[in-house]
Amino acid sequence: MRMRSSELSPKQRERDLERLDSEPLDVLVIGGGVTGAGAALDAASRGLKVGMVEQRDYASGTSSRSSKLFHGGLRYLEQFDFGLVREALAERNLMLETLCPHLAKPVSFLYPLKHRIWERFYVGAGVLLYDLMARASGSPLPRHRHLSKKQMATVAPSIDGNAYVGGVQYWDARVDDARHTMTLARTAASHGALMSPSTRVVEISSDATGWVEVGAVDLEDGGHLAVQTKSVINATGVWSDDIQELAGSNPFDVEASKGIHLVVPRDTIHSETGIIIRTKASVLFVIPWGDQWIVGTTDTPWSLRRAHPAASKTDIEYLLTWVNSVLSRPITEEQVVGVYAGLRPLLAGESEQTSKLSREHAVTDDGKGVISVAGGKYTTYRVMAKDAVDATTRYLSDSVPESKTESLPLVGADMSAWDSGQPPPEAVDSEVHERLLGRYGGNVSDLYEMIEEEPAMAERVDTEAPYLAAELLYAATHEGALHLDDFLTRRTRLSIETRSRGIDATKPVADLVASSLGWSESDKTREIEHYTARVDAELDSQRQPDDRTADAARMGAPDVRTGGAE
Repeated sequence: MRMRSSELSPKQRERDLERLDSEPLDVLVIGGGVTGAGAALDAASRGLKVGMVEQRDYASGTSSRSSKLFHGGLRYLEQFDFGLVREALAERNLMLETLCPHLAKPVSFLYPLKHRIWERFYVGAGVLLYDLMARASGSPLPRHRHLSKKQMATVAPSIDGNAYVGGVQYWDARVDDARHTMTLARTAASHGALMSPSTRVVEISSDATGWVEVGAVDLEDGGHLAVQTKSVINATGVWSDDIQELAGSNPFDVEASKGIHLVVPRDTIHSETGIIIRTKASVLFVIPWGDQWIVGTTDTPWSLRRAHPAASKTDIEYLLTWVNSVLSRPITEEQVVGVYAGLRPLLAGESEQTSKLSREHAVTDDGKGVISVAGGKYTTYRVMAKDAVDATTRYLSDSVPESKTESLPLVGADMSAWDSGQPPPEAVDSEVHERLLGRYGGNVSDLYEMIEEEPAMAERVDTEAPYLAAELLYAATHEGALHLDDFLTRRTRLSIETRSRGIDATKPVADLVASSLGWSESDKTREIEHYTARVDAELDSQRQPDDRTADAARMGAPDVRTGGAE
């Protein structure tokens, strides 16, 4: 099969929009999160004619706001959900070894123990089972180990030694979720998928000829397009029921659960390992994240507006209370650098507690060409995507090959050119080189060409964060970023990794990418104003006492793509 460029550029988007409006498809995927991007890749790699539309940016919803882990879900063993854990662990191992070893990295977690005998036995047995299930699918990670109180004090000095008698340490994997989802989209594009963010579906209808007609709006210029396709995959997460109703199908009854995370400086917790804490409702992770820690998450029902879920002061205090329950020196609210909130799309069950609703996925077929996939975990996106594409085959006249994604590395996974110790440009030191390899893999060569041509591309765009000018420009030319929010929130994490929440970088970044995106001076001003308003609204929401007041505060800032507070 002839491969095309994996470049996601403004020109590529224009070309793909024209083709979506004029060329019949086998499959149209609605939704640019991890499952939607995964479905686009799965279908395109089977040789199908595929398009994907997303109303905002790649990973702009749930897929950029997770705990940033590829994991089996240790706590699901307590719910006897062995099938989900086994499946997720197998997928975790695939990410580490085959699909995206440049993006997925091993990370360890320490479970502190309060009781010497029964708790060590109980937790140890669970982690042992977790390891055994992982090794059944070829885990490359170290085995778990039991730590004495003295050993734990050495590994994690910040844990309160007076409250714990030791711990159990085990391994999982960490990933930048938004970066991984965008890389999936690039890989799908390289296999021929037509990719268009900032494109909202407004109409779905089926006719007697077997075609599905999908009407959509280009949110960048207001233009309309009509897509003709044999099948549709609805992979819109918490918007799944909306799309099904648009198509005249029965809704899934997807419920949204809000999870928030805090970002704090690395020196607030002295530890060589991540930490996992058992809370009353779920578990809380303390995850190493560069020079910082991510602390999360909550798990509470959310019935308000879904585009921009808000973290309240109560949410923040809840996380600080729980993480401080294990630390000898508490973290204060003033030390929090960033906060983000996301919504999990859960399949409604008998329990009213969202923490107990199913994390397994479901695929439905309305019999008229619209396939919907919902539920699941970030880690199992590939299986969800495969199942959804399998369900479309009944609408396709030719026989469709089996899924290939189990052995299909993502763009950048081939790092052979750098494994031999090839040095980076003079302007890039070894520490920066290693960080870039972990973000771009083999594609780091593209950035180094930019730096060789223009040494200023090796300079940081914000002194408080590690991102180079080349990374931001590359996000415009190769990674599909169209707005300042895309650059600062998902292509980089300046929005949660700096105390200014990315505002200090707005003008440098806008100046840097303006030419590639065709921005005028007024466009740059508008982008900066939109981003600043968004940050101000988020900060205001985080001072509010509950969900309703936090949501009202957050929605005070209009969305840059629609001009409306959605």
